[in-house]
Amino acid sequence: MNDWNKLYTRAENLLSRLEGLLPGEKPGPDWNSAVAFRWRKYGRTEGFIQPVAHPHRISWESLRGIDTQKNAIDQNTHQFVQGRPANNVLLTGARGTGKSSLIKTMLTKYAAAGLRLIEVQKHDLTDLHDIADQIHQRPERFIIYCDDLSFESGEPGYKALKAVLDGSIAASSDNVLIYATSNRRHLMPEFMQENRDARHIGNEIHPSEAVEEKVSLSERFGLWVSFYPFDQDQYLDAVTQWLNYHGIVKITPAVRKAALQWALGRGSRSGRVAWQFACDWAGKAGQYEKSASP
Repeated sequence: MNDWNKLYTRAENLLSRLEGLLPGEKPGPDWNSAVAFRWRKYGRTEGFIQPVAHPHRISWESLRGIDTQKNAIDQNTHQFVQGRPANNVLLTGARGTGKSSLIKTMLTKYAAAGLRLIEVQKHDLTDLHDIADQIHQRPERFIIYCDDLSFESGEPGYKALKAVLDGSIAASSDNVLIYATSNRRHLMPEFMQENRDARHIGNEIHPSEAVEEKVSLSERFGLWVSFYPFDQDQYLDAVTQWLNYHGIVKITPAVRKAALQWALGRGSRSGRVAWQFACDWAGKAGQYEKSASP
């Protein structure tokens, strides 16, 4: 009998220690405390929506050289916030041209109208159904934001995103859209062999199954918005904007020359490169004011 008591006591102590290592039940987010949120995980299993205390706010006027793209995203987001039909959006193209910044701008513009942003990392896309279940009865309008999205063959997040966009047995919620950015139009790498596998039927060319599979995900986004490298004038306009932001109003030929040399050294002309030059130049000039980059 004493042996059983000792065993029982040891088992109780072991269970108590294990319970102490496990996370407690996470309460739901305080939806009134923030306008931006992140999906976070306990280890590899349980997830929760975490408020972002200081979201990155970007003004509409600060984005230069992408007026067409701004208008397309703004129109779609305005429809969504108003409760009218709107599309999931895929923003693709050149790096540093403002894809993710434009999504953040929508939050700045429409947060007061009920728009909320939930950032989800690529490796957590398998939890999209869990996230949707937590917000589908909320009165706010949610954009699930996936930045720099791309997949390799066989990644589980690929099929999870595909099912949520269109194909799941569960109906999609009318208060949720997905906005994703990517440098790849079809979100997956493309190989020459896949094009060689195309089938010719009569006068028609039918893509291989591998190509069809890759195209099928991007096609489930109702709105595609493409971004392109800046030309010289667009780049210098962005440089002027950010130097003005830092308090440098006079843009001399020497400043423009330095900005072009900076872009040449980076091998790219974009809004991001313009911002980085402005930070460097204004900092050296003693005009730098603490702020978040776009």
